[in-house]
Amino acid sequence: MNKARGKAALKVAPPRLTPVDLRDLEELPDPVFRGGGRHENVRFNRASMDGLDLGDAVFAECRFDAASFNETQLRGASFRDCLLAEVYAPVFRGARSTWRESELRNPRLGSAELYESGWQSVRIDGGKIDFLNLRGAKLTDVLVSGCIINELDLGAATATRVKLEDCTVGSLDVSGAKLKDFDLRGTEFRKVSGLGSLSGLVIDEYQLNLLAPLIAVHLGVTVL
Repeated sequence: MNKARGKAALKVAPPRLTPVDLRDLEELPDPVFRGGGRHENVRFNRASMDGLDLGDAVFAECRFDAASFNETQLRGASFRDCLLAEVYAPVFRGARSTWRESELRNPRLGSAELYESGWQSVRIDGGKIDFLNLRGAKLTDVLVSGCIINELDLGAATATRVKLEDCTVGSLDVSGAKLKDFDLRGTEFRKVSGLGSLSGLVIDEYQLNLLAPLIAVHLGVTVL
């Protein structure tokens, strides 16, 4: 085997991210939110959207600082070129939402219901999420760094060029997922489900040692 070709085959494609660059934003003292509405070039400072129905709303080039989204209905909503910093929600309802070229900084989320959502060029930096439900989601070019996630559900998801860096994950479920260049190196995890769907996962030697007993049980191998 050609050594150069072997090394090339081992390369992992990193997420391709577009930086969020927001300028000249309008700050509304008393913003009006409505489901299906469009909000563009606006900064929301400590806005409370708790309990509102914002299904199918469109947010383009918006910034949210310390906004509260508890029980806000964001089903089908779209976030494009948005920055969400220090957002808070014990229950975050964003099923089938779309996230593109956006960033979440230090989110504090309890149950984040983001199943069947679409993510492209998205970064999560810091924060804590108790339950991140991305079942059936499509993730392309996503970087999650320095985040604590108690439970990450990627069942039946499609994930391409996704990297978890310096994160702590309690439970990871990839049952039925399709992974490609899914880089988990440097992230701590305690439990992994869906061992039959690990193809496309990138791990380091230490993580391999953690996975080995689980893989043995999955394959019915007895180690004495």
